[in-house]
Formats: sequence, structure tokens, C-alpha cells
Amino acid sequence: MAEVAQTAQVAEAGGGVEAPGSAFAERSRLVEGVRAYGLIASMWLRSTMAYRASFVMTTLGNFAATGFDFVAIMLMFAHVDRLGGYTLPEIALLYGASGTAFGLADLVLGSMDRLGRRVRDGTLDTLLVRPVPVLAQVAADRFALRRLGRITQGLLVLGYALVTLDIGWTPLRVAMVPLMLLSGAAIFGAVFVCGAAFQFFAQDAAEVQSSFTYGGNTLLQYPPTIFAKDLVRGVTFVVPLAFVNWLPALYVLGRDYPLGLPEWVAFLPPVVAGVCWVLAGTAWRAGLRSYRSTGS
Repeated sequence: MAEVAQTAQVAEAGGGVEAPGSAFAERSRLVEGVRAYGLIASMWLRSTMAYRASFVMTTLGNFAATGFDFVAIMLMFAHVDRLGGYTLPEIALLYGASGTAFGLADLVLGSMDRLGRRVRDGTLDTLLVRPVPVLAQVAADRFALRRLGRITQGLLVLGYALVTLDIGWTPLRVAMVPLMLLSGAAIFGAVFVCGAAFQFFAQDAAEVQSSFTYGGNTLLQYPPTIFAKDLVRGVTFVVPLAFVNWLPALYVLGRDYPLGLPEWVAFLPPVVAGVCWVLAGTAWRAGLRSYRSTGS
């Protein structure tokens, strides 16, 4: 048992010999992790492209499946002019921003929800003996390029919203759009990693993780005005999903923020994403240190 834990720590350190905690060691682990991720993802890409017709069909299927969510919203607006005080193009902005950000995180880290199965059946042990970070191996496992369908669908809805809405564009509002997408993807990515870390202890918590990732994406597709204030507080101050699209998008739309928050909070998503990743990294290391082999 102790040997497995020690192997986990060596593997996560990337097999280097630098002093723990040094800046050089941290950079080495990061570079090695990115390199390992790229190699594993490339392997799965080559496997996918060996059956290009299947890839095209699954990507289109992913595009169509995710598109039904927005079709449902459009059907609502066939009977109402506003939902929670928001028009269809305004909700399309929320939907497109959330969908694109989540799609980017899902493309890069969507395989993290398989960690629980690896812990249960003991196949995680095979990753621990390789001299590359375990996080990179788990994240790149079964890299699925078909998830581009979700990103494409989100970008199309976002484009429709930006073209349709009458927004008084300023340099800050223009910069806010890519900032919102990248920071939102980083926040969702941190949630993926935190959920995976929890599975080290729960071992069968993929559905719990999905409630915060896929469930959070669905929640953010709608305006905050239709939800109870306690829920809005929870996704603002506890699990900060509101920084994915609600707060920055409301700045772009020129709308008041929920909970009476000041205007400058719209510029905090990069800071929130950074804090989330620090917490996610801490949770991941704690989970990995606690892992014990199945012994089988």
C-alpha cells in the first residue's frame, strides 16, 4: 500500500528529480504534463480519424443532441415574449457563452468523470507506474474530438445573439466576450478536476460530478432572475459558476446584477478561475495521496 502511494507521488511529479516545491520542479511537471497530454490525445485522434465517416456522424449527432436544448428555449418563446424579463436574443447570449465555455472544458477535461471507474476496478494503478503526471493521463484518456459539435453549436447561438442584440459596444464590452469564454472554460475545467478528486474518496460519484458540470451548464443557460435568490447566491459565492456567463454577460447587456453586486465583479472571472484552479490542484493532490490500490 505504501509503495502504491509513493509511486503515485512520483508519477504525479512527472518522474523528475528536482527539489519538491521548487519553481523549476513546478515548471517541469507542467511541461511534462502538457507534453504527455498532447501525446495521448494525438493517439486517440489518430484512432478516431481511422474511421472518418464515423467521426463525422458522431460529431453531427453531438451537434444535434446539444442543439435540442436551444430548440426547447425557442419553443418557450413561441408562447411568451420574455422569460424572467429576458428576450430570446438575450437568453441566446447566456446560452451560447455557457455552451461554448462548457464545450471547451468538456473537450479538454471531459474524460475526468471516468476516474471513479478506474479507482473501483484498479486500472488506475497502470497510470501510476508511468513517469508522467496522472492528471494529464486521466484527462487525455479517450480524447473525443466529436465534442467539437457542442462547441460549434454554442458558437453559432452566441453569434446569433451578438448579431441580433442592439448592444452599445465599447472596447471593454468587446474584450469581455472572449474573456468570458476562456475564463468560463477554465472555471468549468476546475470543477471537472475537483469532481474527479472527490471520486478518489467516493469511488462512484460520476453523477455527483455531472450535477455540477452538465447540470451547471444547463442552469447557466437561463437568466438568474427565474431562480431563487438562495440558488443564485450558491452559484456565486460557493460554486462560482455565475462567473462563467451570468456576471460578465450582464455587463455586456448593460443589465443590473443579481444580489446587488457592483459592476466591477464582471471583470473577476480570470481571478475566480485562478482561485478555482488552485483549489482544484490542492484537492487533486490530496485525493491522489489518499489513493490505495485495490490489491487485485
